[in-house]
Amino acid sequence: MSKLTILEEYLKDSPDDPFLHFAIAKEHEKMENWDQALDKYAYLAEKHPDYVGTYYHYGLLRFRLNQIQPAREIVELGIQHATQQKDNHSANELRDLLQQIEFS
Repeated sequence: MSKLTILEEYLKDSPDDPFLHFAIAKEHEKMENWDQALDKYAYLAEKHPDYVGTYYHYGLLRFRLNQIQPAREIVELGIQHATQQKDNHSANELRDLLQQIEFS
């Protein structure tokens, strides 16, 4: 049984667990299932906007797929959420990613 299958089974029991959605997005990313990963990140950003880790990985994937404007918008939104939560570490990581996007 694949890790993705196991995570999807767990999700049936805990459909509102943002970590499970995030882990599924990462598994799709590892498998280069870009659309599924993007869909899962978009779901997290919409349904669990305070799950700050989403924004870095979502923005980075958009950036790697050369979707520059959406990447910028996602990262900026993540900076706002991280700042509101006083999560300086995440805010700084997102700012660093934003600089990479700006100078690409």
